[in-house]
Amino acid sequence: VQLQASGGGLVQPGGSLRLSCAASGFTSDRYAIGWFRRAPGKEREWVSCISNSDGSIIYADSVKGRFTISRDNAKNTVYLQMNSLKPEDTAVYYCAADPSMLCEVYEYWGQGTLVTVSS
Repeated sequence: VQLQASGGGLVQPGGSLRLSCAASGFTSDRYAIGWFRRAPGKEREWVSCISNSDGSIIYADSVKGRFTISRDNAKNTVYLQMNSLKPEDTAVYYCAADPSMLCEVYEYWGQGTLVTVSS
């Protein structure tokens, strides 16, 4: 089971980025996939999760209305579209898989991708 996060980079405030989380070794539509982030000097923060069991999607209040999570089961990939980015969104972003599909207990983690929001 492997998760590969990609798509990070440097973007100006107000800009957009789309992160991808590609799954291999398992069928991602049998798992809930969540995104987390860790900003410099801070604890890891949960960002969003998508469950395929009932199609539910949830977001942290800090990103609600700006970030959109989606999945392409044919590509075994989950995306995080990030719009209206702010400097406080700067962090290493990780994706993780929850086999219970409840967005609660994440057993598999990918490596992170760095997002830097700066002018």
